[in-house]
Amino acid sequence: MGSKALFFFFFSFFALASFLAWTASAENDQEGPGLVMNFYKDSCPQAEDVIKEQVKLLYKRHKNTAFSWLRNIFHDCAVQSCDASLLLDSTRRSLSEKEMDRSFGMRNFRYIETIKEALERECPGVVSCADILVLSGREGIVSLGGPYIPLKTGRRDGRKSRAEILEQYLPDHNESMSVVLERFGAIGIDTPGVVALLGAHSVGRTHCVKLVHRLYPEVDPALNPDHVGHMLYKCPDAIPDPKAVQYVRNDRGTPMILDNNYYRNILDNKGLMLVDHQLAVDKRTKPFVKKMAKSQNYFFKEFSRAITILSENNPLTGSQGEIRKQCSLANKLH
Repeated sequence: MGSKALFFFFFSFFALASFLAWTASAENDQEGPGLVMNFYKDSCPQAEDVIKEQVKLLYKRHKNTAFSWLRNIFHDCAVQSCDASLLLDSTRRSLSEKEMDRSFGMRNFRYIETIKEALERECPGVVSCADILVLSGREGIVSLGGPYIPLKTGRRDGRKSRAEILEQYLPDHNESMSVVLERFGAIGIDTPGVVALLGAHSVGRTHCVKLVHRLYPEVDPALNPDHVGHMLYKCPDAIPDPKAVQYVRNDRGTPMILDNNYYRNILDNKGLMLVDHQLAVDKRTKPFVKKMAKSQNYFFKEFSRAITILSENNPLTGSQGEIRKQCSLANKLH
Protein backbone atom coordinates (compact mmCIF):
# COMPACT_ATOMS: atom_id res chain seq x y z
CA MET A 1 0.00 0.00 0.00
CA GLY A 2 1.49 3.40 -1.04
CA SER A 3 2.02 6.22 1.40
CA LYS A 4 -0.87 8.23 -0.08
CA ALA A 5 -3.21 5.26 0.11
CA LEU A 6 -2.09 4.55 3.70
CA PHE A 7 -2.67 8.19 4.65
CA PHE A 8 -6.13 8.12 3.09
CA PHE A 9 -6.97 4.88 4.93
CA PHE A 10 -6.02 6.28 8.35
CA PHE A 11 -7.66 9.62 7.61
CA SER A 12 -10.90 7.85 6.66
CA PHE A 13 -10.71 5.61 9.71
CA PHE A 14 -10.25 8.48 12.16
CA ALA A 15 -12.90 10.54 10.42
CA LEU A 16 -15.36 7.67 10.77
CA ALA A 17 -14.39 7.13 14.41
CA SER A 18 -14.83 10.82 15.16
CA PHE A 19 -18.22 10.84 13.46
CA LEU A 20 -19.42 7.82 15.44
CA ALA A 21 -18.22 9.40 18.69
CA TRP A 22 -20.01 12.65 17.82
CA THR A 23 -23.20 10.71 16.98
CA ALA A 24 -23.09 8.84 20.29
CA SER A 25 -22.54 12.13 22.12
CA ALA A 26 -25.49 13.71 20.30
CA GLU A 27 -27.70 10.78 21.24
CA ASN A 28 -26.67 11.11 24.87
CA ASP A 29 -27.45 14.84 24.73
CA GLN A 30 -30.94 13.92 23.55
CA GLU A 31 -31.39 11.77 26.64
CA GLY A 32 -29.88 14.41 28.90
CA PRO A 33 -28.23 13.78 32.27
CA GLY A 34 -30.99 11.48 33.46
CA LEU A 35 -32.79 11.83 36.77
CA VAL A 36 -31.13 13.78 39.57
CA MET A 37 -31.98 14.93 43.05
CA ASN A 38 -33.56 18.41 43.15
CA PHE A 39 -33.71 18.76 39.36
CA TYR A 40 -35.74 21.99 39.63
CA LYS A 41 -33.40 23.78 42.06
CA ASP A 42 -32.64 26.50 39.50
CA SER A 43 -35.63 26.43 37.13
CA CYS A 44 -38.35 26.19 39.81
CA PRO A 45 -36.80 26.04 43.31
CA GLN A 46 -40.16 25.87 45.08
CA ALA A 47 -41.56 23.02 42.93
CA GLU A 48 -41.32 20.22 45.50
CA ASP A 49 -42.66 22.46 48.27
CA VAL A 50 -45.65 23.44 46.11
CA ILE A 51 -46.45 19.77 45.48
CA LYS A 52 -46.07 18.97 49.18
CA GLU A 53 -48.39 21.79 50.24
CA GLN A 54 -50.99 20.97 47.60
CA VAL A 55 -51.05 17.30 48.65
CA LYS A 56 -51.50 18.34 52.29
CA LEU A 57 -54.38 20.68 51.42
CA LEU A 58 -56.11 18.10 49.23
CA TYR A 59 -55.64 15.36 51.82
CA LYS A 60 -57.32 17.51 54.47
CA ARG A 61 -60.35 17.93 52.22
CA HIS A 62 -60.43 14.46 50.65
CA LYS A 63 -58.69 11.75 52.66
CA ASN A 64 -58.96 9.14 49.92
CA THR A 65 -56.72 11.19 47.61
CA ALA A 66 -53.68 9.69 49.36
CA PHE A 67 -54.58 6.19 48.13
CA SER A 68 -54.87 7.58 44.61
CA TRP A 69 -51.46 9.29 44.74
CA LEU A 70 -49.85 6.02 45.80
CA ARG A 71 -51.66 3.91 43.24
CA ASN A 72 -50.74 6.31 40.43
CA ILE A 73 -47.03 5.49 40.78
CA PHE A 74 -47.66 1.78 40.33
CA HIS A 75 -50.08 2.14 37.42
CA ASP A 76 -47.98 4.65 35.51
CA CYS A 77 -44.39 3.64 36.19
CA ALA A 78 -44.87 -0.13 35.86
CA VAL A 79 -46.13 0.20 32.28
CA GLN A 80 -42.98 0.59 30.20
CA SER A 81 -42.02 4.09 31.36
CA CYS A 82 -42.61 6.54 34.19
CA ASP A 83 -43.89 9.24 31.83
CA ALA A 84 -47.43 10.14 32.99
CA SER A 85 -49.04 8.24 30.10
CA LEU A 86 -51.62 7.11 32.67
CA LEU A 87 -52.99 10.66 32.91
CA LEU A 88 -53.81 11.10 29.22
CA ASP A 89 -57.50 11.19 28.29
CA SER A 90 -58.89 9.16 25.41
CA THR A 91 -58.83 10.70 21.95
CA ARG A 92 -60.37 9.67 18.65
CA ARG A 93 -57.20 7.72 17.91
CA SER A 94 -56.33 6.16 21.25
CA LEU A 95 -57.98 4.84 24.40
CA SER A 96 -56.89 6.13 27.78
CA GLU A 97 -55.12 3.81 30.21
CA LYS A 98 -57.57 5.14 32.81
CA GLU A 99 -60.43 3.38 31.02
CA MET A 100 -58.89 -0.09 31.03
CA ASP A 101 -60.06 -2.86 33.36
CA ARG A 102 -56.71 -2.90 35.17
CA SER A 103 -57.35 0.73 36.13
CA PHE A 104 -60.75 -0.08 37.67
CA GLY A 105 -61.47 2.06 40.72
CA MET A 106 -58.78 4.64 40.03
CA ARG A 107 -59.95 8.19 40.53
CA ASN A 108 -58.98 11.67 41.71
CA PHE A 109 -56.98 12.42 38.56
CA ARG A 110 -58.45 15.92 38.62
CA TYR A 111 -56.35 16.70 41.66
CA ILE A 112 -53.17 16.11 39.67
CA GLU A 113 -54.45 18.94 37.45
CA THR A 114 -54.97 21.08 40.58
CA ILE A 115 -51.29 20.62 41.48
CA LYS A 116 -50.23 21.25 37.89
CA GLU A 117 -52.19 24.53 37.83
CA ALA A 118 -50.49 25.66 41.06
CA LEU A 119 -47.07 24.91 39.55
CA GLU A 120 -47.94 26.65 36.28
CA ARG A 121 -48.69 29.81 38.27
CA GLU A 122 -45.24 29.62 39.85
CA CYS A 123 -43.13 28.30 36.96
CA PRO A 124 -45.00 28.06 33.64
CA GLY A 125 -43.98 25.16 31.40
CA VAL A 126 -41.26 23.83 33.71
CA VAL A 127 -42.46 20.94 35.89
CA SER A 128 -43.58 17.76 34.15
CA CYS A 129 -46.74 15.84 34.94
CA ALA A 130 -44.56 12.73 35.33
CA ASP A 131 -42.65 14.37 38.18
CA ILE A 132 -45.89 15.67 39.71
CA LEU A 133 -47.30 12.13 39.63
CA VAL A 134 -44.23 10.65 41.35
CA LEU A 135 -43.77 13.41 43.95
CA SER A 136 -47.47 13.55 44.84
CA GLY A 137 -47.24 9.78 45.36
CA ARG A 138 -44.29 10.32 47.68
CA GLU A 139 -46.21 12.92 49.70
CA GLY A 140 -49.30 10.69 49.74
CA ILE A 141 -47.22 7.94 51.34
CA VAL A 142 -46.15 10.40 54.06
CA SER A 143 -49.79 11.49 54.60
CA LEU A 144 -50.65 7.85 55.28
CA GLY A 145 -47.97 7.51 57.94
CA GLY A 146 -45.45 5.88 55.63
CA PRO A 147 -41.77 6.74 55.16
CA TYR A 148 -40.45 9.86 53.42
CA ILE A 149 -38.62 8.64 50.31
CA PRO A 150 -36.01 10.88 48.66
CA LEU A 151 -36.75 10.65 44.92
CA LYS A 152 -34.97 11.96 41.85
CA THR A 153 -36.68 14.26 39.35
CA GLY A 154 -36.19 15.36 35.77
CA ARG A 155 -38.79 13.16 34.07
CA ARG A 156 -40.52 14.41 30.96
CA ASP A 157 -44.00 13.58 29.73
CA GLY A 158 -44.84 11.00 27.09
CA ARG A 159 -47.16 11.82 24.22
CA LYS A 160 -49.13 8.60 23.89
CA SER A 161 -51.30 6.24 25.91
CA ARG A 162 -50.12 2.67 26.43
CA ALA A 163 -53.59 1.21 26.89
CA GLU A 164 -53.04 -1.47 24.25
CA ILE A 165 -50.09 -3.00 26.12
CA LEU A 166 -51.24 -2.34 29.69
CA GLU A 167 -52.02 -5.97 30.50
CA GLN A 168 -48.54 -7.07 29.42
CA TYR A 169 -47.06 -5.08 32.28
CA LEU A 170 -49.63 -4.74 35.08
CA PRO A 171 -50.36 -8.00 36.88
CA ASP A 172 -53.99 -8.67 37.73
CA HIS A 173 -55.19 -9.40 41.26
CA ASN A 174 -55.89 -13.01 40.18
CA GLU A 175 -52.51 -13.66 38.55
CA SER A 176 -50.25 -16.41 39.84
CA MET A 177 -47.41 -15.33 42.12
CA SER A 178 -44.97 -16.44 39.40
CA VAL A 179 -46.47 -13.88 36.99
CA VAL A 180 -46.45 -11.13 39.63
CA LEU A 181 -42.79 -11.77 40.49
CA GLU A 182 -41.85 -11.96 36.81
CA ARG A 183 -43.56 -8.66 35.89
CA PHE A 184 -41.91 -6.75 38.71
CA GLY A 185 -38.60 -8.56 38.22
CA ALA A 186 -38.49 -7.27 34.65
CA ILE A 187 -38.09 -3.73 35.97
CA GLY A 188 -35.55 -4.65 38.62
CA ILE A 189 -37.74 -5.22 41.66
CA ASP A 190 -36.78 -8.38 43.55
CA THR A 191 -38.95 -10.64 45.72
CA PRO A 192 -38.74 -8.65 49.01
CA GLY A 193 -39.45 -5.52 46.96
CA VAL A 194 -42.59 -7.09 45.50
CA VAL A 195 -43.75 -8.18 48.95
CA ALA A 196 -43.21 -4.64 50.22
CA LEU A 197 -45.01 -2.99 47.29
CA LEU A 198 -48.08 -5.14 47.86
CA GLY A 199 -48.04 -3.77 51.40
CA ALA A 200 -49.77 -0.77 49.81
CA HIS A 201 -52.88 -2.94 50.26
CA SER A 202 -52.57 -1.94 53.90
CA VAL A 203 -54.59 1.17 53.07
CA GLY A 204 -57.71 1.95 51.09
CA ARG A 205 -60.45 -0.44 50.09
CA THR A 206 -61.26 -3.08 47.50
CA HIS A 207 -64.40 -2.98 45.38
CA CYS A 208 -66.61 -6.04 45.64
CA VAL A 209 -66.15 -6.64 41.91
CA LYS A 210 -62.57 -7.68 42.68
CA LEU A 211 -63.33 -10.18 45.41
CA VAL A 212 -66.79 -11.74 44.92
CA HIS A 213 -65.21 -14.73 43.16
CA ARG A 214 -63.89 -15.67 46.62
CA LEU A 215 -67.39 -15.49 48.12
CA TYR A 216 -69.75 -16.81 45.44
CA PRO A 217 -71.03 -19.35 44.55
CA GLU A 218 -69.06 -20.82 47.46
CA VAL A 219 -66.79 -19.18 50.01
CA ASP A 220 -63.09 -19.77 49.41
CA PRO A 221 -62.09 -22.19 52.21
CA ALA A 222 -58.74 -20.38 52.51
CA LEU A 223 -60.51 -17.30 53.93
CA ASN A 224 -60.55 -16.82 57.69
CA PRO A 225 -64.14 -17.73 58.76
CA ASP A 226 -64.12 -14.81 61.21
CA HIS A 227 -63.61 -12.43 58.29
CA VAL A 228 -66.11 -13.97 55.87
CA GLY A 229 -69.22 -12.58 57.61
CA HIS A 230 -67.97 -9.02 57.25
CA MET A 231 -67.07 -9.56 53.58
CA LEU A 232 -70.51 -11.00 52.81
CA TYR A 233 -72.18 -8.11 54.61
CA LYS A 234 -70.23 -5.59 52.52
CA CYS A 235 -70.64 -7.58 49.28
CA PRO A 236 -74.17 -9.05 49.37
CA ASP A 237 -74.43 -9.54 45.59
CA ALA A 238 -72.75 -12.25 43.56
CA ILE A 239 -72.64 -9.87 40.60
CA PRO A 240 -72.10 -6.42 42.08
CA ASP A 241 -72.73 -3.22 40.17
CA PRO A 242 -69.29 -1.77 39.29
CA LYS A 243 -70.69 1.73 39.82
CA ALA A 244 -72.17 0.96 43.22
CA VAL A 245 -70.38 2.00 46.41
CA GLN A 246 -69.69 -1.56 47.54
CA TYR A 247 -66.28 -1.89 49.10
CA VAL A 248 -64.41 -3.75 51.83
CA ARG A 249 -61.65 -1.99 53.74
CA ASN A 250 -58.29 -3.62 53.05
CA ASP A 251 -57.36 -3.39 56.72
CA ARG A 252 -60.18 -2.95 59.21
CA GLY A 253 -57.74 -2.24 62.05
CA THR A 254 -55.77 0.68 60.58
CA PRO A 255 -57.48 1.46 57.26
CA MET A 256 -55.91 4.92 56.86
CA ILE A 257 -52.37 4.04 57.93
CA LEU A 258 -49.66 2.50 55.77
CA ASP A 259 -48.22 -0.05 58.17
CA ASN A 260 -47.20 -3.68 58.50
CA ASN A 261 -50.60 -4.75 59.84
CA TYR A 262 -51.36 -5.95 56.30
CA TYR A 263 -48.82 -8.76 56.68
CA ARG A 264 -50.28 -9.93 59.97
CA ASN A 265 -53.72 -9.93 58.34
CA ILE A 266 -52.73 -12.03 55.34
CA LEU A 267 -50.87 -14.51 57.55
CA ASP A 268 -54.20 -14.80 59.41
CA ASN A 269 -55.98 -15.52 56.08
CA LYS A 270 -57.71 -12.13 56.02
CA GLY A 271 -56.33 -10.99 52.68
CA LEU A 272 -59.16 -9.83 50.41
CA MET A 273 -57.77 -10.59 46.98
CA LEU A 274 -56.24 -13.78 45.70
CA VAL A 275 -52.85 -12.11 45.28
CA ASP A 276 -52.87 -11.22 49.00
CA HIS A 277 -53.52 -14.84 49.92
CA GLN A 278 -50.85 -16.13 47.55
CA LEU A 279 -48.31 -13.70 48.96
CA ALA A 280 -48.77 -15.26 52.41
CA VAL A 281 -48.54 -18.90 51.32
CA ASP A 282 -46.10 -18.98 48.40
CA LYS A 283 -42.75 -20.35 49.58
CA ARG A 284 -40.87 -17.62 47.69
CA THR A 285 -42.68 -14.73 49.37
CA LYS A 286 -43.86 -16.08 52.75
CA PRO A 287 -40.47 -15.63 54.52
CA PHE A 288 -40.51 -11.90 53.65
CA VAL A 289 -44.17 -11.59 54.65
CA LYS A 290 -43.31 -13.00 58.07
CA LYS A 291 -40.30 -10.71 58.40
CA MET A 292 -42.36 -7.62 57.50
CA ALA A 293 -45.14 -8.70 59.88
CA LYS A 294 -42.56 -8.58 62.66
CA SER A 295 -40.71 -5.43 61.65
CA GLN A 296 -42.27 -2.23 60.34
CA ASN A 297 -38.78 -0.79 59.86
CA TYR A 298 -37.89 -3.65 57.51
CA PHE A 299 -41.17 -3.15 55.61
CA PHE A 300 -40.51 0.59 55.23
CA LYS A 301 -36.92 -0.03 54.12
CA GLU A 302 -37.93 -2.47 51.38
CA PHE A 303 -40.97 -0.41 50.42
CA SER A 304 -38.83 2.71 49.98
CA ARG A 305 -36.32 0.80 47.88
CA ALA A 306 -39.03 -0.68 45.64
CA ILE A 307 -40.82 2.65 45.14
CA THR A 308 -37.49 4.25 44.20
CA ILE A 309 -36.79 1.58 41.55
CA LEU A 310 -40.35 1.84 40.24
CA SER A 311 -40.17 5.64 40.02
CA GLU A 312 -36.97 5.44 37.95
CA ASN A 313 -38.28 2.93 35.42
CA ASN A 314 -37.22 4.01 31.92
CA PRO A 315 -38.04 7.74 32.23
CA LEU A 316 -37.96 10.25 29.39
CA THR A 317 -35.27 12.87 30.07
CA GLY A 318 -33.34 15.64 28.33
CA SER A 319 -35.18 16.65 25.17
CA GLN A 320 -37.25 13.46 24.99
CA GLY A 321 -41.01 13.82 25.33
CA GLU A 322 -42.42 17.16 26.43
CA ILE A 323 -43.62 19.21 29.39
CA ARG A 324 -47.41 19.07 29.08
CA LYS A 325 -49.42 22.23 29.63
CA GLN A 326 -52.30 20.10 30.90
CA CYS A 327 -51.69 16.63 32.30
CA SER A 328 -54.64 14.98 30.57
CA LEU A 329 -53.65 16.19 27.08
CA ALA A 330 -50.52 15.95 24.98
CA ASN A 331 -49.40 19.41 23.89
CA LYS A 332 -50.05 18.82 20.18
CA LEU A 333 -53.76 18.64 21.01
CA HIS A 334 -53.88 22.14 22.52
